[in-house]
Amino acid sequence: MVPQDSFTIAAKVRPGQVGPLRDLLAGMTARPGTANPDNPLIPFGRFPRLHFARIAVLDDTCLGDLAAYGTSFPDAPIWLAFLGDCDGRAWDTIQALAREAAAGLRAIFAHCADFDPSADLARWMQAHAISPSVAYVNWVGRTVTEIRQEAELHAALRERLSGPMAQTVGSAVALRDRLIGVIGKHGPALAPIPPTPPLWLVAHVLYLILAALALLAFLPIAIVGAVPYLLYLRHREAIDPPITPRPEPAHVATLAAREDYDISNQFTAFGSVKPGTFRLWTLIFVLWLVNLSTRFVYTRGLLARVGTIHFARWVFMDNHRRLLFASNYDGSLDSYMDDFINKVAFGLNLVFSNGIGYPRTRFLVLDGAADEQAFKNYIRRHQLATEVWYKAYPGLSSADLARNRRIREGFERKTMTETEARAWLALI
Repeated sequence: MVPQDSFTIAAKVRPGQVGPLRDLLAGMTARPGTANPDNPLIPFGRFPRLHFARIAVLDDTCLGDLAAYGTSFPDAPIWLAFLGDCDGRAWDTIQALAREAAAGLRAIFAHCADFDPSADLARWMQAHAISPSVAYVNWVGRTVTEIRQEAELHAALRERLSGPMAQTVGSAVALRDRLIGVIGKHGPALAPIPPTPPLWLVAHVLYLILAALALLAFLPIAIVGAVPYLLYLRHREAIDPPITPRPEPAHVATLAAREDYDISNQFTAFGSVKPGTFRLWTLIFVLWLVNLSTRFVYTRGLLARVGTIHFARWVFMDNHRRLLFASNYDGSLDSYMDDFINKVAFGLNLVFSNGIGYPRTRFLVLDGAADEQAFKNYIRRHQLATEVWYKAYPGLSSADLARNRRIREGFERKTMTETEARAWLALI
């Protein structure tokens, strides 16, 4: 398999350039927020390793909430963020982008404070790349090429199965064999799944070993400090004010105008971490644990019990003062939020309760998102409009990708029983 990687390139927007930058980015879209894959600035469709990409202007509309916590951020920058999820090393995709979309990228980054038009573009982007604290991949190692080829295979099998062949062949095994023979002769062809890079495997195992050692070393501290930590946590939870008014209708309308053009949607949120080292280190530790789970546990279609997310990430910005969250998910935003509230509300609380204004929690995991309307108000207020969003396989949900992979696996099997063949045909 080819493991995925991601990049988050962030640069401060020059004063007075937000409007012109948004106007330029709007020219990249076929519909509000949805990229034209052949747009003249960054023709995303020409990069076969790119799963998802987005460009967002991170203009924090909730900075006024800081006053309720006795602090402020008067010089908070507005960021231009360029995010991508890709097969193989992110650096390879950054280099490809710099080679093949140089003029468009330079036109975009020209609105940023420290962009040097004469700079090596790939190196400039790399210098402005921020590593995420957590990067989630729905199915580690499933490439864009595999996704597209498996979708073509499903379509071809479905077409054959809807024709006279299904009526002229008797058993399920015989029908499967006939289908395989026809596809083998007429296509589409499936490229072999590439082997896993050895260095990635070594690094993967080493990370797991080091993480286990770190957890063992931390265990005595956790046992001794658990009671004082929980007591202080409850004190903070009791006095930290929740800020959950209904979002402005104009803000909601702007967001809604960029949603539901595809079976999948994008989500971009940005907000301030609660002040003080207590909350910051709690959040850092929680995200470290989440990152462990996404690396070693949730690698085959589910994040906890939620299966609708393709890719997601959490990224600290502004020297850990603010946090960026970005995801690509199936369905509407309401169904996305309901899925999490109903299945893993504790997980939402673990992370987001460390943000300013979150609904009041108990012991970090209780309540919080259980106050459904307050949680949805909080999320919508912190959500930002994604200026440009690209998906390499429109119309396909994560469930479609999983089904198509099962169809491929059945297609490539040497033999099947009659029962197995019937189950395989039912997938088609």
